[in-house]
Amino acid sequence: MAEEHVDVLIVGAGLSGIGAACHLRRQCPGKTFAILEARDAIGGTWDLFRYPGIRSDSDMYTLGYSFSPWTEPKAIADGDSIRDYVRDTAARYGVDQHIRFRHRVLGADWSSADATWTVRAEREDPDGNSEPVTFTCSFLFVNAGYYRYDQGYTPEFPGVADYTGTLIHPQHWPEDLDYAGKRVVVIGSGATAVTLVPAMAEKAAHVTMLQRSPTYIVSMPARDPLADLLRDRLPTRLAYPLLRWKNVGLMTLSYQLSRKFPGLMKAILRKGVKDALPAGYDVDAHFKPSYDPWDQRLCLIPDGDLFRTIRDGRADVVTDHIDTFTPTGLRLRSGRELEADIVITATGLNVQAMGGMNLTVDGEDLEPGKTVAYKGMMLSGVPNFALTIGYTNASWTLKADLVAEYVCRLLNHLDATGKRVVTPLPPPEGQPLRPLIDLQSGYVLRSVGSMPQQGAVAPWRLHQNYTRDVLLMRRGSIQDAGIRFSSPAPGAPAPAAPSGAAEPAPARR
Repeated sequence: MAEEHVDVLIVGAGLSGIGAACHLRRQCPGKTFAILEARDAIGGTWDLFRYPGIRSDSDMYTLGYSFSPWTEPKAIADGDSIRDYVRDTAARYGVDQHIRFRHRVLGADWSSADATWTVRAEREDPDGNSEPVTFTCSFLFVNAGYYRYDQGYTPEFPGVADYTGTLIHPQHWPEDLDYAGKRVVVIGSGATAVTLVPAMAEKAAHVTMLQRSPTYIVSMPARDPLADLLRDRLPTRLAYPLLRWKNVGLMTLSYQLSRKFPGLMKAILRKGVKDALPAGYDVDAHFKPSYDPWDQRLCLIPDGDLFRTIRDGRADVVTDHIDTFTPTGLRLRSGRELEADIVITATGLNVQAMGGMNLTVDGEDLEPGKTVAYKGMMLSGVPNFALTIGYTNASWTLKADLVAEYVCRLLNHLDATGKRVVTPLPPPEGQPLRPLIDLQSGYVLRSVGSMPQQGAVAPWRLHQNYTRDVLLMRRGSIQDAGIRFSSPAPGAPAPAAPSGAAEPAPARR
């Protein structure tokens, strides 16, 4: 017997899950809901990651919720501030009272006969003992992100067993790590690495960022000058939307320039790096990627902090491949030796769909890689289900807000029409498919076959364009060719996943 039945069951109490619950409170006040959270705290990513310097990689006027203005002075915020913001928002809307902590969702089974999900979870007590529990719900809303919380990605490095220093993955940062006066090597060149290097350089003897290949890096003011100007001149309810849309416009312009005029964008980014580094610095060796801007996500650094530590001599960048670990550090293919008391493997994430949970629809196992996403938020052939995957070229929360608003629109439409089931349909046969997360980052390419796909045209295509998605999801019709509303007879099967979706198309370079 189920422990509890709710109208909407939300999986995850991070930035997306708390936002989803708040939207339900605001737009569907009559709906019952619960939030299942595997960990014992609110905040998701912003509670899990505790490495030095952890901060947003987007401005807080777009990473913040549309309904809960960010009012702190810093536009690029530290992890503690973001975690407090999420917790405060949860408390303000009373959704923190609906969270079931230490509930890890294992799977969910849809019954067309009952128009109900049965969700299987594992509840852990403070002593680490677990017991199985079940919930039932009419709508399942997964906000678990797309990476594994329990395990970061670390390649198999030759000779690592011989290393006598300290080896750490940022996802599992030890609270008692003392790196003052130590020689540190950070392996990687993504958002985590460019955050760690300047933060650790404040205390470490020296920090080296060791990368196989460069990444595009752009400096942004930690404080937004327009926000500072408006703070005492306009009420927050007016200033916040203005700042949000201004930054949306800048992000969209950057992305569109990158796609349409990659050569121009490369020149702009290169000039920014060159101007921030000492004369004669080999910019092309360490900051000239082989791919076009936004084939991978741009790395944001506040107030040029990484460049400043390089100028000051507290950090350097080495572009080379690891030959092997040694007892005292690393030897590179060039023959160079890097001595290191501490090595940080900022080598990425392990991607997984839907928080690793398994789904069945009327007894049939669902393979996410064989589904097509509808509006980037629902899966073909899966009734009364949505998941949140944020933008890759803009702030995550911009898309999370739109998804949550759309789920509320669907729920209200079901009530208004007396229907019980909403099911996304596959695109027409022959429509080309491509990965839903269309980036060339290693963590994406390693998992492309296990993630949902997208089609070539709306509503099966994710635009990666907030303005277009506002028109589609906030203003567009609920009823279109990609979705079906019904109240099926007992035993009626759900629409099948598309037969042509078994093999994902190669990612666009």
